Amino acid sequence: MALAALSGDEQRIIFSQLCNVLDPGVAVTFSSASSELRALTQPQWQQLKADYEAAAALGRKLGKGSCKELREATSVWWYSRGLTAAGLELLGKLGLVLPALEDLRLYESSGAAGRDGVQRLADKLGAGALPAVTLLRLGDMHVGDAGASALAAALGRGALSRLKHLHLHRAAIGDAGLVALAPALRRLPALEHLYLAGNPLGDEGIAALVAPPPRAGAPPPTTGGLATFNWLNLWDTQITDAGCATLASALNSGALPALLECELEGIPARAAARAAVAKALNS
Repeated sequence: MALAALSGDEQRIIFSQLCNVLDPGVAVTFSSASSELRALTQPQWQQLKADYEAAAALGRKLGKGSCKELREATSVWWYSRGLTAAGLELLGKLGLVLPALEDLRLYESSGAAGRDGVQRLADKLGAGALPAVTLLRLGDMHVGDAGASALAAALGRGALSRLKHLHLHRAAIGDAGLVALAPALRRLPALEHLYLAGNPLGDEGIAALVAPPPRAGAPPPTTGGLATFNWLNLWDTQITDAGCATLASALNSGALPALLECELEGIPARAAARAAVAKALNS
């Protein structure tokens, strides 16, 4: 038997590569090829079993009756049913084995996710995680500047590579968070919608998104960021006249070629400043 010629470490490595928390059958079959192999992989097999049970429990909370149903789901919606920080962290770990998921919406207004739940989710999104997700909506959950930075890092690793719609509603993201997130958003090739309503971000954050200063010594970019960006919601943020001027300037310069709608209700900027943005949109 060819497996017998491999060392114990090599057999354990093969087993670990076959492990899929949501589809453990292949790894289990492999470990059952011989009693020696089963003994060698027993610790990993026990861990896989525990991880599978935890994933199944999370799947039930997410409204999926089985790991197979979760693995094949194209949408997951969670509305204030006690999604904890640990649950969000586990969901992040599962990002590599959810190839069909396109629509992920998480709302947790009860506070069960804590102040670091989204950060823990993002920290576990490895390269290639959630490869088909086009819509990510996090509503009434604390993201904060730390969570926004963690999400930026996840995007930088290649997670959520097809993201088109990002909704971060009342997520406690300030200027520092948007400044951290903006470069990653500008690198997304298909981003169309960005919903930031109800966050305490202001002029510095919006400038980082739509009009970042060139890096010292860097050549001019051959293509602009946000080329597909067509909708921006900044309701109830802290954008002032200066931020509106930045938006209008970016629009007039052609830096936002696809932007069709920019919603600015409930911000401190004066009506004339908001009108300047509207005029630039329509010019």
